[in-house]
Amino acid sequence: MDQIARTPQQIGAAVRRRRKQMALSQQELGARIRLRQATISRLEAGEPGTRLQTLLDALAALGLEIVIRPRTKAASDDIEDIF
Repeated sequence: MDQIARTPQQIGAAVRRRRKQMALSQQELGARIRLRQATISRLEAGEPGTRLQTLLDALAALGLEIVIRPRTKAASDDIEDIF
């Protein structure tokens, strides 16, 4: 199922959901992409200073990808209700 994320926190939540679906700990995901558990924790928390490459590496390790498309008219609060 596609997920819409418009904030760093929503992106982090999507990463966390997928990691848990795959039964991976933050430590295990970090090991797959050669990053510390603390870095994965910050990514999942939606910390704004997270590097784009960190996000892309985590998405690849989780079998996810980013799709760029025109924005829908739903408000971010409505999107949060989907999750």
